[in-house]
Amino acid sequence: MKLKLAVQFFVVASFSLLFLTCNNEPKKPKTETQQPAAYKQVSPNFNADSAYYYVKTQVDFGPRVTNSAPHKKCGDWLVKELKKYTDNVIEQKTIITHYDGTKLNVRNIIAEINPRATKRILLAAHWDSRDRADKDVVNQDKPILGANDGASGVGVLMEIARIVKSNPVNIGIDIVLFDAEDLGNNLNANSYCLGSQFWSANLHHPNYKADFGILLDMVGRTNVVFGWEANSFRNAKPILEKVWGTAHNLNYGKHFGYIQLGGIDDDHVYMNKAGIPSIDIIDFDANGNFPEHHHTHNDNMNVIDRNTLKVVGQTVLEVIYTYQ
Repeated sequence: MKLKLAVQFFVVASFSLLFLTCNNEPKKPKTETQQPAAYKQVSPNFNADSAYYYVKTQVDFGPRVTNSAPHKKCGDWLVKELKKYTDNVIEQKTIITHYDGTKLNVRNIIAEINPRATKRILLAAHWDSRDRADKDVVNQDKPILGANDGASGVGVLMEIARIVKSNPVNIGIDIVLFDAEDLGNNLNANSYCLGSQFWSANLHHPNYKADFGILLDMVGRTNVVFGWEANSFRNAKPILEKVWGTAHNLNYGKHFGYIQLGGIDDDHVYMNKAGIPSIDIIDFDANGNFPEHHHTHNDNMNVIDRNTLKVVGQTVLEVIYTYQ
């Protein structure tokens, strides 16, 4: 994905009221203060260990660079697993000529839950990993494992699929794993997000619609604070409010900050172009900085935190189960 701009705002408001009473005023009987009812979670518990397993299994295949053998093997495994937990799996395959002339065998993986339901949610992540460690100081021309940048979002969605299988919902859910997201070059326009670009122009069903979409990208780092990405704010502010409000209800507010971020050219841009108001839950800050391991060989399992997987997964699950 490519960073476009960065702006930060904080809105902090505090109010205090001072009540004065006269000494000779009759004392009124004390009344108990009515406390708001504690929020009660409605979704099944998200299993962070299981999500971690799904992340690690992807990484164990090696770098999942489009056209590579690990990419093919991991894709086969993802399809096999999703067939266990969803009603239908579609493999959307095409050949795309990249900016450098390479013919890319792109493979979007789309899993449907309750395919006949008209009330639908789209959940997405990218399953490929970057073909070079351009931000590293060594082996810059070698591909990275992409534990956080790619595998973490997929791992969360795989666990969501497994949970929903055992705890059915009335709405439709489409899990889309986009390919060829991370092969871009900032000097070449539209060279990122090739799988979602193709999908948005060639929907897996004619006139496909979903009520809204949530993209997960780099959702596994310790102590992460997610903010409001600018394209998400512009195109799907009510969905940001829904997701962030849900996270705060679940006491995950320290990970979901009301901070305005810059815009990212990520897969959600093309989800929005397909007419689906979509947001990006992504790890970068208000100054436009990505985590230190971003596009380096340090993007391995050492950066993955089960607690963060839990926070993100439980929040998305709660959005699903409160939307029925």
